[in-house]
Amino acid sequence: MTKAIVVNETGGPDVLSWQDIDVGQPGPTQVRLRHTAIGLNFIDTYFRSGLYKAPNGLPFVPGNEGAGVVEAVGSDVTDLAVGDRVAYTGALGAYAEERLIEAGQLVKIPDAIPEKTAAAMMLKGMTARYLLRRTYPVTADTKILFHAAAGGVGLIAGQWAKHLGATIIGTVGSEEKADIARANGYTHVINYRTENFVDRVKELTDGEGVDVAYDSVGRDTYPGTLDCIRPLGLWAPFGQSSGPITDFDLQLLSQKGSLFCTRPTLFTYIAKRADLEETANDLFDVVASGAVTIQVNQEYPLQDAARAHSDLENRRTTGTTVLLP
Repeated sequence: MTKAIVVNETGGPDVLSWQDIDVGQPGPTQVRLRHTAIGLNFIDTYFRSGLYKAPNGLPFVPGNEGAGVVEAVGSDVTDLAVGDRVAYTGALGAYAEERLIEAGQLVKIPDAIPEKTAAAMMLKGMTARYLLRRTYPVTADTKILFHAAAGGVGLIAGQWAKHLGATIIGTVGSEEKADIARANGYTHVINYRTENFVDRVKELTDGEGVDVAYDSVGRDTYPGTLDCIRPLGLWAPFGQSSGPITDFDLQLLSQKGSLFCTRPTLFTYIAKRADLEETANDLFDVVASGAVTIQVNQEYPLQDAARAHSDLENRRTTGTTVLLP
């Protein structure tokens, strides 16, 4: 038996239960993985609350990201061995001391990357990568608006966009977070509690607007974000930390300048093994080079996942957070 956080009914952080589970032995294409660190992400709260449905229903083990050491391999697994250091994202069930997982969902961690760093960056870092390199291919000429600049994805995106030479405008909710964003590559930072972010973006872009706006906030930033984008620019809402947008009017895209819109998700961008490897390797390379630093700003024991969820939802965290078995 091993320990895990289990959701027996959806709800608030208090539904996260610390329980014994039976992991078993890996099937032919699986490995048994011993976690050394587990990433905390906002999507975890969506599954816990019931906003997103767990694929196999209740009960379930939450968590979508982790890193650790291979303990056993299935009979058909040829590219991994016991003792390999690996990481993953997109496989529900991470909040456990050990788990079974398909070998094809794992990537080997380079020697230069600590396991705690890998666990903290797989979902957030690969999200930043697809947003900046594929959803809208960012260059030195690109002007970006990025909401939640001091969040986990935001801090990585700020550094990566600076590395690419782009002009990046970030929004935050406090002066403390503004300082953090500035230290992580943002050209300009707007405190939306004291400034009108739409007016400020127009001022910073001489009235032109940005080429692309990345938004993980959702309800609180809509529809203002559309007024920040130049004609024929792109709006990329990729999350909803303040709640879902429920009154979207497609005609607004026309009225605001024939805007493009996409609702991307990482798991589409890494669904093919070749795309997973390319995305992960690009992330590993920029981190190993020092162009992007992954800041693990909070650590919690795995059994304290409820406290971690509460802190995350109440915006008491910055950067990345890991749970430690």
